Amino acid sequence: MNTKYYDLINQTFYFPQEEFTLNKDNLQFHGIDLMKLVEQYGTPLKFTYLPKISDNINKAKMWFRNAMEKHNYEAKYYYCYCTKSSHFEFILNEALKNNIHIETSSAFDIDIVEKLMEDGKINKNTFVVCNGFKRDQYVINIARLINNGHKNTIPVIDNYEELDLLQEQIEGKFKIGIRIAAEEEPKFEFYTSRLGIGYKDIVPFYRKQIQDNKKVELKMLHFFINAGIRDTAYYWNELLKCMKVYIALKKECPTLDSLNIGGGFPIKNSLAFDYDYQYMVDEILNQIKIACDEADVPVPHIFTEFGSFTVGESGGALYQVLYQKKQNDRENWNMIDSSFITTLPDTWAINKRFVMLAVNRWNETYERVLLGGLTCDGDDYYNSEQHMNAVYLPKYNKEKPLYIGFFNTGAYQETIGGFGGLHHCILPQPKHILIDKDKNGIFATEVFSEQQKAEDVLEILGYYKK
Repeated sequence: MNTKYYDLINQTFYFPQEEFTLNKDNLQFHGIDLMKLVEQYGTPLKFTYLPKISDNINKAKMWFRNAMEKHNYEAKYYYCYCTKSSHFEFILNEALKNNIHIETSSAFDIDIVEKLMEDGKINKNTFVVCNGFKRDQYVINIARLINNGHKNTIPVIDNYEELDLLQEQIEGKFKIGIRIAAEEEPKFEFYTSRLGIGYKDIVPFYRKQIQDNKKVELKMLHFFINAGIRDTAYYWNELLKCMKVYIALKKECPTLDSLNIGGGFPIKNSLAFDYDYQYMVDEILNQIKIACDEADVPVPHIFTEFGSFTVGESGGALYQVLYQKKQNDRENWNMIDSSFITTLPDTWAINKRFVMLAVNRWNETYERVLLGGLTCDGDDYYNSEQHMNAVYLPKYNKEKPLYIGFFNTGAYQETIGGFGGLHHCILPQPKHILIDKDKNGIFATEVFSEQQKAEDVLEILGYYKK
């Protein structure tokens, strides 16, 4: 009878997988022995496996290169990283090894860009695509970047007033893009994105404010789908509507030459995850080329803005099951040594799924459980609502510590959770380590941040003065 945790995983999913393998009784992630990390650093523990960032960037570049060759698509492809997914220096340092570009969303992003330029990580050939609603400081910072000579900065116009605000601050001619306010999926509570300018209003806006404006050069149309790039009738319909706008605009605006297909690729959230990236890239470029050929206009350069896809699959979190509470005859609560609300806030806020697996004891029998966090909040839990299936783990045994891992957590969790700040019930922020791999395949780890101490929290609260 197959009663071991390994049997459960093996008969439910294809296992092992590219990034998940076993070493006897323990789970490995990209060849990293997770129990060794637990033994060295303890739990709760956050980690970032840096090589996965470069791996995903180069996969995407390969998919677009293949598709362009297949369809004889005579234009260029530019990979942009959305800094909002994770602003950490170690993330940008790894991503920028791969000749990519940057997408920003707020004022402080520009300060990061300037620091990267100062350090020689990016140069004047690097495109900086400035998205988002632009308040005064964001406009000032964008203007400073352009006025200091970074001509490949492209502010994307989100509303009718932004162009005037930018012109007041920027000296000389500059490039711009326009963001389309795409229609949302039918299940959304509203019909049209709050960001951008409506499909029907873009050409009139161009005629009124840009066509005869000697100071502005329109280069880019920005198309963003909130649900991401997915093989759905909704996505293809919105892409075709976007192409109609692009073609109409291109026929009146010779300088327009780029299409930014914002909205990212999905990342793996279950061992059952299945997504054909190459097919999607092929079909996107095919649809764009067909539309342009029929209208007799050149195909646009393609920009993508991948945030979660760039960094999400590099991150993970490890916890220990501290105790099991049997609240009734059916529910076993495994209490972890941290909080989902504070360390994986998307599980609480939007029921986001992550890959969750036991780290050790794979050759022991399993049971169905609920996972609970340490805060006093009733919503601090992880169960089948978030997980792809009911949550099963090796049976709790107080004599044999059980460790679990959440994987592909590298996007947004630190910023939403408030890295370095206050957390619910003032639970401490976990230790965070970086994992790299040298040319010989040897793993190296370093501590990026230690677990918060009481003194750190009390200083933020005002009890200790600097």
